[in-house]
Amino acid sequence: MDLVAARCKISKQTLYRLFSSKTDLFMAIIADHRASMLALPRDSNENLPLCDVLEQIFMIDIDEQAEREREAFIHLIMNEAQQFPEIAALLRTHGAEQSRQMLADWLTLQRKRGRIEIADTMSGARMLMNMIFGAMISLPGKPNDWPDRETRLRHLRQCIAIFVSGIQPKAPRN
Repeated sequence: MDLVAARCKISKQTLYRLFSSKTDLFMAIIADHRASMLALPRDSNENLPLCDVLEQIFMIDIDEQAEREREAFIHLIMNEAQQFPEIAALLRTHGAEQSRQMLADWLTLQRKRGRIEIADTMSGARMLMNMIFGAMISLPGKPNDWPDRETRLRHLRQCIAIFVSGIQPKAPRN
């Protein structure tokens, strides 16, 4: 809290008026940061090709500076979560689970619109998040294992294409 107050150029007392605890501050940060991880919710009548929409949802082609900031935030949160179990619980509940639910809701809407066939949208959301975030984010202390940004981007697009191919509505059999 001292570091945050100093960085914001406010007193610690002012910070505690805004956020009564480190937990409250982290909840606000997680909620705010979700928007830099997933571009959801979306316009319910959006008709772009599914691959294009998923690339936008996961913001796979953000600029390098935004990418570094996103990764730095994730490393910070992961480090804090290891030290403070209550932060890990917040991250799971207000970060990953809420994000997964938002993605599952979007998949459910696409299913209702007849754009996809998927029995379990929550499982589909988990699958997508594992594929995309697993390739996007390196673990703290581990070097990025992609030779270059373009190779990683091609991989992410292939992940999305394979997922979309698997959920395309099947043509009726005659």
